Amino acid sequence: MTHVPFQARLEAWLREQGYAGSGAIAIAPLTGGQSNPTFRIDCAAGRYVLRKKPPGVLLASAHAIDREYRVMKALRGTAVPVPEMLAWCDDESIVGTPFYLMAFVEGRVLADQSLPGMTPARRGEIYAQMNHVIAALHGIDIEAVGLAGFGKAGNYFERQIARWTRQCRDAAQPVSADMQRLMEWLPERVPADDETTLVHGDFRLDNLVFHPVEDRVVAVLDWELATLGHPLADFAYHCMSWRIAPDVWRGIAGLNLNELGIPEESAYMRQYEAATGRRLSEHWEFYLAYNLFRMAAILHGIGERARQGNAASADARETGAKAAPLAALGWQCAQRYDAARSASASTRPGAGD
Repeated sequence: MTHVPFQARLEAWLREQGYAGSGAIAIAPLTGGQSNPTFRIDCAAGRYVLRKKPPGVLLASAHAIDREYRVMKALRGTAVPVPEMLAWCDDESIVGTPFYLMAFVEGRVLADQSLPGMTPARRGEIYAQMNHVIAALHGIDIEAVGLAGFGKAGNYFERQIARWTRQCRDAAQPVSADMQRLMEWLPERVPADDETTLVHGDFRLDNLVFHPVEDRVVAVLDWELATLGHPLADFAYHCMSWRIAPDVWRGIAGLNLNELGIPEESAYMRQYEAATGRRLSEHWEFYLAYNLFRMAAILHGIGERARQGNAASADARETGAKAAPLAALGWQCAQRYDAARSASASTRPGAGD
């Protein structure tokens, strides 16, 4: 049995709250995730997952596990599958920081987006399931589930660009030249269209739990970045994989998708459009530029925590180093967006008058 520093205090709390009997309790860290330390708990009464804030000085608004708990509790029983939330505790004397307890969900977490070892048909179904769940998420009635006050409505891109720019500038580590360009470019290019839905903020394959044998999603995890925001920003984040090569970071760019049975980016976009009635193409490169900037900012923050010595993952420094190549990809999207807009403007009636 793996021992954790707060084992005795947590065992006492679990027994006091009625989540464990008098038998042995096994508590072990779960791998995965760069942000909030997560533990699996096994005892005679059940299997649970505990998620806590990391120790140390934290960046403002980061590690919002209270929001994670709130949104998953609200979504229980909706078309978006989530684990059952059991308890929230802000008594720091137990595990050192606030935490929540949820039911353990049995299933598969698929980390490699090329889905090695699967047939093309099964890969296609996995991707269709991901698309189905994120479309369902963006159709949630936020008032009906009690999340109308979960974030601000409107101006999502402006607020998020400002937030991540501020976080990068507050960090001691400097950003790359491409990141600096994106911080200046993005505020000037925000599309006029605006819509507000619940957004996950980190919707990707390895934040989903699939049924042990069936190719369907049984739980969406890691909601710490969830808020009210623009659904197309959320969907484009999910689609960054098509632009990122596997040797850069968690992507499928450059793979033979047809041979693998994985849809091309355009086909995946059409599936979402058909499910939601939204249109993606006009500002797609902006959405991707924004998300690559945002992801680079998140990774820059991980690198900053590694520098400070309070990162949750052992490879945090290496992960933080991925910020610069992602920002470079984002700047490429920005340039494509500007080029497309210039071409469109030059072909409008009267453009040459």
